[in-house]
Amino acid sequence: MIAILQTLSIILSLVWWVFLIMIIMSWLIAFNVINTRNAFVDTVWRAVNSITEPILRPIRRLIPPMGGMDLSPIIVFIIIFFLQSFIANDLPRMLRLY
Repeated sequence: MIAILQTLSIILSLVWWVFLIMIIMSWLIAFNVINTRNAFVDTVWRAVNSITEPILRPIRRLIPPMGGMDLSPIIVFIIIFFLQSFIANDLPRMLRLY
């Protein structure tokens, strides 16, 4: 059971990194530092968006952009932090694994 919880924690960490990459890439694209006409950049951008959009879409429906700022990635970071903390600390105690 501990192995499953650790695997879930690693998956959440990977999702966290994908969201961080998405945020940084969106800034770089917005400020014209990188260009989506580059094939590599476009491929990475499409891959990152295909991973993040299904997670962000329901949150964006609940919390629309405020003043042009999309706060949904921040909400995702908070949820990931909560889940990782819950998996690492509370869930093992609840299941009496420690």
